[in-house]
Amino acid sequence: MVILGGGESGVGSAILAQVKGFDVFLSDNGKLTDEHRQTLIDYRIDFEEGKHTEEKILLADEIIKSPGIPNTASLIQKIRAKGIPVISEIEFAGRYTDAKMVCVTGSNGKTTTASLIYHILRSAGLNVGLGGNIGKSFALQVAEEHYDYYVLELSSFQLEDMYDFKADIAVLMNITPDHLDRYDHNMQNYVDAKMRIIRNQTVDDAFVYWVDDPIVTREIEKLKPRVSLYGFSETKRNNSCAYTKNNRIYIHVKNNMFTMDQELLALQGIHNLYNSLASGIVAKLLDITDDNLRQSLSDFQGVPHRLEKVATIRGVQYINDSKATNVNSCWYALQSMRSKVVLILGGTDKGNDYLEIEDLVKSKVRALIFLGKDNSKLHAFFDGKVPVIEDACSMDEAVKKAYRLAEKGDTVLLSPCCASFDLFKNYEDRGEQFKECVRRL
Repeated sequence: MVILGGGESGVGSAILAQVKGFDVFLSDNGKLTDEHRQTLIDYRIDFEEGKHTEEKILLADEIIKSPGIPNTASLIQKIRAKGIPVISEIEFAGRYTDAKMVCVTGSNGKTTTASLIYHILRSAGLNVGLGGNIGKSFALQVAEEHYDYYVLELSSFQLEDMYDFKADIAVLMNITPDHLDRYDHNMQNYVDAKMRIIRNQTVDDAFVYWVDDPIVTREIEKLKPRVSLYGFSETKRNNSCAYTKNNRIYIHVKNNMFTMDQELLALQGIHNLYNSLASGIVAKLLDITDDNLRQSLSDFQGVPHRLEKVATIRGVQYINDSKATNVNSCWYALQSMRSKVVLILGGTDKGNDYLEIEDLVKSKVRALIFLGKDNSKLHAFFDGKVPVIEDACSMDEAVKKAYRLAEKGDTVLLSPCCASFDLFKNYEDRGEQFKECVRRL
């Protein structure tokens, strides 16, 4: 068994493979973290870093691929040409657990929704693990823990190499353009990857989705999946079992009608309403009591780097939305703003179309600060549309410029629309640097 990639997913897969008696070799083209290297040494797992030894890799019976490695990589193409099966960590770990699977995907909202579902189930006393694109490696948990339920946040990359794995409850928040650089700039390729969330589901399983998403509804009509459908929407529709009316939320599942005042929800804003409705459907499908659900929906703490309030300084609020790595995420953030905004944008462009946020930027943004190594695409689109546009080469410079440009009552919002890899390790590093720079003001 060969594992390609030595991050959280790869190291977890290697440990599970070893526990299950496989002869394991892990190969990472980059440098391993000290922690991951030490873990592999402790488990006596054979590994290499800084290279891929093709002769050794191409002898594998099966390969577990890190979600970060695209299928277009030359090594992957050589592996497939030899007919060696390539699977994901999720596919592999799913073989070794009979726990119930709650799987959450979507271009936006999946981390918050997965975290909220986990919070609800754990608060209700269920024996539940959280994994996938969040928390500890799913494979590592299968190797070392014994959970009755898993809540898995799944990216399109993780869904690509799943074949026999099945979600008992699949949640699809939305599909908007994202990662198009990975999908040949072909939206349908990305949509196809997302729709794999319902692969292998039967009428005994549940598919929870946003009924107002035109792409998802089109795919349902096209695919006609043999699964029980549970829709959510802001207002009642024919096919929605969760919705709002007169400032109350309603969730009608299994002949039970759950209601709650909307203002009591811990998460505010329209996008968070959808996250709460989807989570509520899952909770009722799993027979969580009304009292437990009401409590959890009202006391959830939220997710770091997602519309996270950092501080208010001289009447200006600073909000860290570093997790907004696509345009639609930034749209939700801007839509929820009630004040004028100094917006920090930029990073590694993934084939973005900024048209989606143009009107909100024109109406709400006082100044734009572009934070990236190459801001030419941002300038080409936004120049002349906002009174003030400035560039920054570091987070410290961006925050100091925002501090100078913001007026009392404004919000400084880091909501970059882009991946972080040009100047930062990841979106968490970007968000932490933002918070640190704000606290130093």
